[in-house]
Amino acid sequence: MAIMKGAEPFLLPGGERGVLLVHGFTGSPSEMRLLGNYLNDIGYTVFAPRLAGHGSSPEDMAKTSWPQWYSSVEDAYILLSGLCSEIDVVGLSMGGLLSLKLSSEYPVNRVVSLSAPIYIADNRLPMLPLYRLVRSYAPKRRRRFYDIDEIYSVCYDRTPLNCLQSLIELIKDVDQLLPTLLNPTLIVQSRNDHTVRPKSAKHIYDRIGSRYKQLIWLEDSGHIVTLDLEREQVFEVIADFLRR
Repeated sequence: MAIMKGAEPFLLPGGERGVLLVHGFTGSPSEMRLLGNYLNDIGYTVFAPRLAGHGSSPEDMAKTSWPQWYSSVEDAYILLSGLCSEIDVVGLSMGGLLSLKLSSEYPVNRVVSLSAPIYIADNRLPMLPLYRLVRSYAPKRRRRFYDIDEIYSVCYDRTPLNCLQSLIELIKDVDQLLPTLLNPTLIVQSRNDHTVRPKSAKHIYDRIGSRYKQLIWLEDSGHIVTLDLEREQVFEVIADFLRR
């Protein structure tokens, strides 16, 4: 199995406080690299794992499902906990769901959910069982970020449809867990997200059990808020939340 250039996991040694960064569905650790550099520069130890089936080929991903993606996050948490005295977790898109789940089951200090899906913005989704009868993959449009190098946006150009079904199952699992999640939680969502319906963020905010929760809206970004126009604002908001 060959890993795509730029999709490798990364560990940035720093202080006693660690931050686990979890990338999104069909993505790779590359989309978390700029955020990782930012947090490492202000003293955190940062680890961004590569989720099972990601960063290699769509065919590899097609052999996996959400419990394997979550196992990758669990393994990363255990590794980072051997290096740091406390751990915060930040997840993008599906990584946000996995981060919320991790925070409900492991000792996590604070959790940040970026563009996490509860409602997916695709009107074809109700037809997914039918699509899976006639095809295995669906083309995926790739967003180009013109002010940064493509090495920070390494992802697949096709989505395995069986994995999309597994993502829906993960959403249901995490949604049931939200009332039990008591960690301080930051939720960041762009109103201009065309992959996840923005009402997902309000749903998470309303259902989560934490007494300390914060919802930040962005106006000029798309789905990948760690790479888009407002990324510096996102980095600053995350850093401020983790410092409190």
